[in-house]
Amino acid sequence: MPEQRQSYFLVRRQRLPLPVADVFSFFSDPHNLDHLTPSYMHFRIETPSPIAMAAGTRIQYTIRWHGFPMRWLTEIIEWKPGRRFVDLQIRGPYRLWHHTHTFEPDGDGTIMEDVVEYALPLGPIGRLAHALAVRRDLQRIFDYRAERIADWAERSAAAVTTGEAAAVR
Repeated sequence: MPEQRQSYFLVRRQRLPLPVADVFSFFSDPHNLDHLTPSYMHFRIETPSPIAMAAGTRIQYTIRWHGFPMRWLTEIIEWKPGRRFVDLQIRGPYRLWHHTHTFEPDGDGTIMEDVVEYALPLGPIGRLAHALAVRRDLQRIFDYRAERIADWAERSAAAVTTGEAAAVR
């Protein structure tokens, strides 16, 4: 009998003071992930630039988790410009990583939502790792990400009113 997969979900919603086109454009550049990932993870994109985002695009990354180097390959399995995209882990640390990014207009801003369904390998050991570290680590990573996105969006919205360009930092 095959082992049952225990899936977990992480859901985040964030309102940004920018139009959908601007927000989607930011997320269409996978190199911006470097700015949204905590430095202790040593995130690096291995796929040569430029990366043309579309359904079927594969992107190779390396990260460190608690000092352990990991390679991660994702594929964009759904691409709806200005609306949503979905990336799926092909190879990496998870048994399943299915990340849906959606962007909805909200007046003069955008509601951005991340829904991640993930599962760990190794059955009971994976469940224990989730309880002891993985859930908390993912929450911290997405908290950091939300702060960086909010900072970028606020600078970008301010730049629109002053006519300057906002860089990601």
